[in-house]
Amino acid sequence: MSTATQSLRPLLDRLRRGWRASPLPAFFGWWGGELRELLPVRWRGWFTGGADWYLLQRIGVQWTLRRSNHPEVLARWNDGDDVSAFDESARQAALHAVLQKVDREDLRLSLLLPPEAVLRRTLALPAATRDNLQQVVGFEMDRQTPFTLAQVYYAVRELPTAVGDGRVHAELVVITRGALDPLLSQVRALGVSIDAVDLAQGNGRLGVNLLPPEQTPRHARPRRRMNLILAGCAVLLLVLALNQWLHNRQVVLDQMQSEVDGMRNEAQQVASLRQRLQDNAGAAGFLAQRKKDSVSMLSVLQDATARLPDSTWLERFNIDATGQIGMQGQSQQSAKLLDALKDSTLITQASFQGSIQPDPTSGKERFYLIAQLHEPTPAKPPRNVQAGGTP
Repeated sequence: MSTATQSLRPLLDRLRRGWRASPLPAFFGWWGGELRELLPVRWRGWFTGGADWYLLQRIGVQWTLRRSNHPEVLARWNDGDDVSAFDESARQAALHAVLQKVDREDLRLSLLLPPEAVLRRTLALPAATRDNLQQVVGFEMDRQTPFTLAQVYYAVRELPTAVGDGRVHAELVVITRGALDPLLSQVRALGVSIDAVDLAQGNGRLGVNLLPPEQTPRHARPRRRMNLILAGCAVLLLVLALNQWLHNRQVVLDQMQSEVDGMRNEAQQVASLRQRLQDNAGAAGFLAQRKKDSVSMLSVLQDATARLPDSTWLERFNIDATGQIGMQGQSQQSAKLLDALKDSTLITQASFQGSIQPDPTSGKERFYLIAQLHEPTPAKPPRNVQAGGTP
């Protein structure tokens, strides 16, 4: 196993545990089963997959092969049989006759050991060791068992039972190399490679693997590569379909926007003509009335000049269309400008905008003051008087 794989193994183990502890595997298993039931019977086999475990077990001198969680024996032979009656090639033929019916990508073969062949211990370990149980237990091997690490093959699995806060429950399974290596040699003589060495539990297996990582075979997975390619193609087609849908929507939207713009231009032309008609109707007396009702700029300047102290000078003075007055300048005591303008009949609601800042060049205070022009209330036009009548 490479160094990169070893460094990633704790993270992969953590992700694998989190996935198995979540409800997603059960949901996807149920969902996939329901979808397969909708297919014709002869198509359902195409959508089944995953590891298909077969169990090779030796009891005494007899070897048996069966499928995991199935009690039926598929092949059987004895170590003590006469070679001339059932030689090594016949054993291989009987074994391969069963295994060749299984998809090579899904086939997994496990060597089952009897419970009395291994040493099992339950350990309570700190929760911090959960991501690296295999290495931690390896350091504790000669303390937990009568063997050294070099004498055994071992596996550790986390148990679901709770021990207490900050601790995890784990089971250590150990077998000596001297007991397992002869069995592995006999299995290799049959011309097959095993994926796991496990313990028998009912008709299945316990779920540990005593086989060293360096002896675990690697399986080519062309179906997985094909599935990844198909998934990538499906995602690409989905993106293209969504892009086409968005393009069609944009074309329709642009067409509608063009129609709306045309109608808006027509409406603006009608509104412009109506406004010109109204403006022309009232233009005769507008300027005269506006001049009569407005305060002259000269009056405002005169009033401001009379009220502001001589130490104040303005850099900018403007009045906008809403009657808001803006005065920017410098003064010795800017704070007193509001009191100076308080009694004005033309300038009201005076206040500073922003903060008063000192000017290092002139030594005065720079200010920006806003106020509101007090417009006189225009006189109401007299009511029309009919000839020969009263108002």
